[in-house]
Amino acid sequence: MSGLNRLSATAAARKLAAREITAEALLADCLERIAERESAVRAWTFLDTDGAMRRARALDAQGATGLLHGLPIAVKDLFDTFDMPSSYGSPIYANHRPAWDAACVAVARAAGAIVVGKTVTTEFATFHPGPTRNPRNLQHTPGGSSSGSAAAVADWMVPLAFGSQTAGSIVRPAAYCGVVGYKPTFGTVARVGVKMISDTLDTVGALARNVSDVALFVAALADRHELLIDQSTTDVPRIGLCRTYEWNRAQPETIAVVEDAGKRLSAAGASVRDVVLPPPFAGLAEAQTSIMVSEVAKSLAYENLVHRKDLSADMTKMIDAGLAVSPQQYDAARSLTRTCRAMLPEVFSEFDVLLAPSTAGEAPTGIAATGDPLFNRIWTLLHVPVVHVPVARGPHGLPVGVTVAGAVGADRATLRAADWIHARLGGSE
Repeated sequence: MSGLNRLSATAAARKLAAREITAEALLADCLERIAERESAVRAWTFLDTDGAMRRARALDAQGATGLLHGLPIAVKDLFDTFDMPSSYGSPIYANHRPAWDAACVAVARAAGAIVVGKTVTTEFATFHPGPTRNPRNLQHTPGGSSSGSAAAVADWMVPLAFGSQTAGSIVRPAAYCGVVGYKPTFGTVARVGVKMISDTLDTVGALARNVSDVALFVAALADRHELLIDQSTTDVPRIGLCRTYEWNRAQPETIAVVEDAGKRLSAAGASVRDVVLPPPFAGLAEAQTSIMVSEVAKSLAYENLVHRKDLSADMTKMIDAGLAVSPQQYDAARSLTRTCRAMLPEVFSEFDVLLAPSTAGEAPTGIAATGDPLFNRIWTLLHVPVVHVPVARGPHGLPVGVTVAGAVGADRATLRAADWIHARLGGSE
């Protein structure tokens, strides 16, 4: 193994374009790393090593095809793929073979990506875990629901991976595994062909090892080249330090990391000021939970009515909770959401981004649960773009980071601010 698997996606893309390396050589190093570590990490549900190698050789022969030319990627097993099983983390779909790709997977392939395989998702992207372990410490959860995607990227198996988020399914595993996770503005990337659990919340995003890489991936998926990060840009962001209404649930390592980040970024030249979200925002985490479980129950009606015996206890508990949400409760949660979304322009009037906790603390011990998305719920509900960046390590040596949240539709500015912040806070490696 020559170490090509440790290249960032953007660095690998430059070398591939200049023909300094081949897609075959890059893929070979990724596959060697997978062979070396998969039995311990268990990030994958399916690997198509032969198909991926054929694809790499074909790409080398034909030349550049798009932004993702020659880059190995992982596809979360919530996304349909025409040539691989799509089980959605459930035995109900153990033998499911879709006839076509999810729209975003098809776009990634057209942009030159090499799909290495499918990565573990929790059951229907909710809370019942799969077998994946945290590559930073195998005795800890990688988070969920994009468990395998975060683990595969963190363990140098692939440079890019698909994720999706309904509560905290990109940000939380990114935080626990010490990688970058990007949840774009709601609707930026097409969801057609991704198993839906919440029509108003499900968002397709990306995991990688730096901000430029997630920007590259989503720029290709959404045909938004303006998201690409120009390293010559020197704009210094205006940052609001946002402790959120869940601050008292944060562990000491998270409190220390967020507050220290504010001091370090201020010393680096950024304008950093405290921001207090308007009082109605205090109810958003509860509102997100009500909306999510209600929509999960509706979306999984077939599975619950026909295959309930094949659902986990975690899953049936969530569905039953969703069925217990009355129409009046659901409508009230949606009304509060609209009220708070309308307040966002004022919240961001003096800030480019907000800096907030990503998780309560380090990844919990064990793999029987995937952690709590408490600190992610409000941002997903508000439909704003968020980027998790790793910053430090906690008392158990595991990664701790921060969330960079931007205004709805301001993905370009949010990514640039996150890149600037990540460069100055160092990361957890």
